[in-house]
Amino acid sequence: MVRSKGMSRGFTLVELLVVIAIIGILVGLLLPAVQAAREAARRMSCSNNFKQIGLAMHNYHSAYKELPRQNGGTGLGILDGCTQWWEGSTTTNNEELSAFVGMMPFLEQQGLWDNIVQPGTRTLGGAALPRAAGTLGHWTSMGPNPRLDRNGEESRLFIPWSTEVATLRCPSDPGQGAPAGGRTNYAVCLGDSYNQVWDNGMKNGDLTPGDAWRAKFFNASDRGFFSRKKSTKFRDILDGLSNTVAGGEIITDLGDRDKRSALAAVTQSWVVENNPMYCVQQGWIDQESPSFWCDVSSTGCTPPTRYMDGAAGRGMNWAWGAFTMTAMHTIRPPNSEMCEAHWYDNVGLCPPSSRHQGGVHILMGDGAVTFITDSIDAGTQTEPCIGSHSEPPRSPDEPWRVGKKSPYGVWGALGSSRGKETIEESFN
Repeated sequence: MVRSKGMSRGFTLVELLVVIAIIGILVGLLLPAVQAAREAARRMSCSNNFKQIGLAMHNYHSAYKELPRQNGGTGLGILDGCTQWWEGSTTTNNEELSAFVGMMPFLEQQGLWDNIVQPGTRTLGGAALPRAAGTLGHWTSMGPNPRLDRNGEESRLFIPWSTEVATLRCPSDPGQGAPAGGRTNYAVCLGDSYNQVWDNGMKNGDLTPGDAWRAKFFNASDRGFFSRKKSTKFRDILDGLSNTVAGGEIITDLGDRDKRSALAAVTQSWVVENNPMYCVQQGWIDQESPSFWCDVSSTGCTPPTRYMDGAAGRGMNWAWGAFTMTAMHTIRPPNSEMCEAHWYDNVGLCPPSSRHQGGVHILMGDGAVTFITDSIDAGTQTEPCIGSHSEPPRSPDEPWRVGKKSPYGVWGALGSSRGKETIEESFN
């Protein structure tokens, strides 16, 4: 039979394979662009969350004439037999609440705030009320101590402390669920300095007023936008709101020994603040995978003296005012390691960190959000923090002069609230 000249010819197998190959190449070229676009959208959403937090911070100050307190709340849990702030309590929070708790009404979380102020009897999963709260027959106003260790699983039973707040989560961070309570990807800035006295803040372990020695050391290092167990106001920011960091982005722990979210701790006091490079110089970071802490299977490095992650990891509890949970410093550059003294409720270096490429979002005191790169000038990283107890002091006034310029370059100057540094670079 003779074919009609008008009939079209089909693809040959070779032609079909060529077309499929071309389509595959185009898809391969497009996928990175699609992924980059998705990350750009997540990064924009993260920035918007931080702007909401900045607005909440300003509205709080407008309403109460001070900033929300980091490590604030009710006193010791006497009914639980507490004599020190670090002990677990189911009837009071031992002044362990983060600044984010007070911001809840200003973050469109009035329902959650009502459950904190008037918590009633409800528990997570319908479990029985624990210990002294069970004796009373209800939770007390402002809830139990939010820490997840001293109380075992008791703090998790308080529903607000186990609730994730969408505004406090960056969509680029994949961390979800246990062993965390309610996670956070944002932290308040405590400045460019700290010292061992900061474990109790201005107070003693039993939350009574501290003595003159404690106040002297604390004041020398109290250089941040926020303080600890002490109220701060906009008038305290002598360097200007637009020149001072109010908060930074952080990642949450995934249980993967990431040096930014898992904690290496030393067994001595006054060590890390005298040399911020201490944990690095100990050889605790895996040189084959420099984003992670060394473990027993690594070669050419030593596992940290103390290592803590999981519920003790970074950003695992938005309601708790501990350094590792909801605070950051401008000492080590962004995305550097976490290095503390003794334990994760103690004091140490907690730089900001993020899942974004090359840097972190930073909230300035005026509410502006900017992106700071990991390569920002951070001065001399082996210099002691101002107010540290270096032995012997290199000059008579070394620990005491509050108005010193930051030793940590532009990065430290941004965190200092009254160092009188001049910042010539624009970050917006």
